Amino acid sequence: MGFRPTQKRVYNWYISLVAASCMVLYGYDASVFNAVQGSKHWVAYFNKPNSQTIGSINTAYAVGAIVAGFFMGGPIADYFGRRVGMATGSVLVIIATIVQTFSPRDNIGCFIGGRVIIGLGQGIALTAGPIYIGELAPQEIRGTIMSFWQMFYSVGSFIAYWVNFACSKHTAKLGEWDWKMVVIFQLLVPVLILSQVFFIPETPRWYIQHGNRIEDARNSLYKVRDTDQEVEDEILAIREAIEFEKEAISSGYSALWKDKSVRKRMYIALILNAGQQITGQGTLNSYSTIIYKKVFTNASQIALINALNATFGILFTMNATWTVDRFGRKFLLIVGGVGMAICMLIVATVETQTPTPDGAKTHPVGIAIVFLMFLFAFFYKPSWGATIWIWTSEVFSMNIRAQAVGMASQTQNVANLIVQQFFPTFLDNCGFYAFYMFAGINVLLAAFVWFFVPETKKISLEEIDTLFGGTNHVEKGAEIVGAEDPHHARLESVHIDEEGKAVTTHVHKV
Repeated sequence: MGFRPTQKRVYNWYISLVAASCMVLYGYDASVFNAVQGSKHWVAYFNKPNSQTIGSINTAYAVGAIVAGFFMGGPIADYFGRRVGMATGSVLVIIATIVQTFSPRDNIGCFIGGRVIIGLGQGIALTAGPIYIGELAPQEIRGTIMSFWQMFYSVGSFIAYWVNFACSKHTAKLGEWDWKMVVIFQLLVPVLILSQVFFIPETPRWYIQHGNRIEDARNSLYKVRDTDQEVEDEILAIREAIEFEKEAISSGYSALWKDKSVRKRMYIALILNAGQQITGQGTLNSYSTIIYKKVFTNASQIALINALNATFGILFTMNATWTVDRFGRKFLLIVGGVGMAICMLIVATVETQTPTPDGAKTHPVGIAIVFLMFLFAFFYKPSWGATIWIWTSEVFSMNIRAQAVGMASQTQNVANLIVQQFFPTFLDNCGFYAFYMFAGINVLLAAFVWFFVPETKKISLEEIDTLFGGTNHVEKGAEIVGAEDPHHARLESVHIDEEGKAVTTHVHKV
């Protein structure tokens, strides 16, 4: 027994990180367009697009992601499996990357079309990925493993910005490939996902929901649980929950609004996911290059700042791995909201109340603004970055999880679609006064969490409904399937007694 638990825990991490790689797609893409805006070759290639067109390019991605997240991601993950959802999204990202890289000169419409396709791919992949992790991770470390979901967003940004920085140092030699290289590098991660995803197990919840495939579910769990009792207990809990949901609750999109407790958590999830993007982080991801142009004049310097920000983003997100299951989701969201509000308030004040000689801020002011942006990321990454995904992936019951996670997570892009369309113009007209708005929003978000968001740490997925005034699906399901103990499966073992007779022993976990 010595190495077996460690071995299985390592494998649990491995399959979770394969799924979390879907978030690298998102992080890379959210950063890649921001990065290429600093390329003079990209600007010339597409005939100097104005701020409205720049906003439309980001909007195109958001539209694709919203359509996929609301109407495609859930059904694909539900009917074909979580692995197929991740694979489908990866294939679409590959197609979109090729379309964007080789768009004809002056044809911004083709580039925008690629952005729509990449949005579709990510909307599908980002629905399946967190569900997969949530359904296979042990509940005591579910939050810790899910924190890597957001960290991999930072990994995507890290790759994009460092590739961009390297290309920005060789623009004369690369020519138009100084931006095409940054775009085409996005092929790396979806290819890696496709090479791994069908060699990892499907989730036991999906197996039982589709054809009551108990043995397949059992084989899946044996790969990631340490004892037979843990496997049988979890299968029993899943069966009980699914049986109750079949009899008492409908599935599909209509179920999101019929049950009062589901409706309540749906409202909260929509607000939290929209809130994630209007903290100011979504805007920084897409427009930090043009924001920093108001402070710095050197394009390579701006590329380096973006790359360093992405690097520190990985380190900052890792704070969630040791805090989210220790202090809880609610604590992190409140502290993060207050911290981000203070950073936005100070950065707006510093920029707007200091002189701008020769069209740029002085070196000390520039350093202060960059420091505050990094401090903002320090508060954002483990809280409204990582924790929102954790909370969203664990609060919905099996029968509506895929649809709910898809819709809630893509509310991020609904908020992005609105904010990113008007922000370039807002920044042109108001400058850093725009950041006072983000400060106010973050205060309101922290207050919302304080009053309306319940704590979910270390609660099993099948029993989380009780937090929102719903029925305990495990206990009600136990009555339907006739289980003696709703929480512990009965294992039977056969041994030979002293007289040579076969004796069956029933064992309960205590």
